[in-house]
Amino acid sequence: MYDIIIIGSGPAGLSAAINAKIRNKSFKIFGNKNLSNKLDKAPKVNNYLGFYGISGKEIRTKFEEHINEMEIQITEERVNNVYAMGNYFAVMVNEKVYEAKTVILATGVEYGKYLEGEKEYLGKGVGYCATCDAPLYRGKTVTIIAYNEEAEEEANFVCELAKKVYYIPMYKGKYNLSSSINIINDEPIKIAGELKVKKLILKDSQIETDGIFIIRDSLSPSELVPGLKIEDNHIVVNREMETNIPGCFAAGDCIGKPYQYIKAAGEGNIAALSAVKYLNLIK
Repeated sequence: MYDIIIIGSGPAGLSAAINAKIRNKSFKIFGNKNLSNKLDKAPKVNNYLGFYGISGKEIRTKFEEHINEMEIQITEERVNNVYAMGNYFAVMVNEKVYEAKTVILATGVEYGKYLEGEKEYLGKGVGYCATCDAPLYRGKTVTIIAYNEEAEEEANFVCELAKKVYYIPMYKGKYNLSSSINIINDEPIKIAGELKVKKLILKDSQIETDGIFIIRDSLSPSELVPGLKIEDNHIVVNREMETNIPGCFAAGDCIGKPYQYIKAAGEGNIAALSAVKYLNLIK
C-alpha cells in the first residue's frame, strides 16, 4: 500500500514525485523514462523561470539529473484503470494490481481522438488492455490497433490464445511480432457491429473481427478513472488540484490550458502537497 501513486512522467508528474519524496511519503510513479515526448519537440523555451533560451531536450536532461540525484525511479508500465475503493485506490497495470491511499493524475493530453464506434462498443468487443482480456478471445479473431511499441508484447501474448490476430501499427519502425500475426498497414476509421463488435472499417479495406484492442500511450481520463468529472475533455479540479473523487488529484495539461511546462510543474507541486495534507487527515 503506497501513500501516493503518480501517473505520468512529464513536468507535473515529476514535480509531484519530487515533493512526495521531500515529504517522506511512499510513492510510485508510472511513466516513460524518456519523460515526455513533448520535451523533444520544443526547440526553445523562454518562459521557464531560470532557464531562458533552453531547448526542450536540455530541460529534459535537467529533469533527469534532478530525479536521479533524488533516487526517484520511473516504472515503465502502462496503467489501464484506477478504481476508487473507498479508503484506497486499486491501480490496474496489466495483470498486476497496485494499491495506494491517494492518486495523482498527470497524464497529459496525448491520448488521441476516439475512433467512430469506439465508445459505443467499449466493453462490447473494444478494450484497452489485451493482456487483461485476451482469455475472452480464445479461438477467436482479435485486432490490435497499436500506437506504440508496447503493443507488440501484448499482441504476441494474444496470438497464443486467439485463432487469428491482426496488428495495425500507427507508428513507424521494425516490429518484433510473432510470424503468425497479420500486419495491416492501413488507417482505422470506424468500429462496426450489432450488439457486439463485428468488423473494423479501415481507409482502404475492412476486416471481420471479434475483438479490438486499442493500445495508446495513455487513456483518456474518463476511461482511466471511472466516475471522474470531466469538462471540455479536461479533468475538473479546484485550486488544491482536488478532483471530485476524494484522494484523487490531477495536475498538468490534463486539467486544462495553457499547456506550459512551468504551469504543469507548479500544479504537480500543489497536487503532491494536497495529497500529503489528505494523508494527514485520514490517519
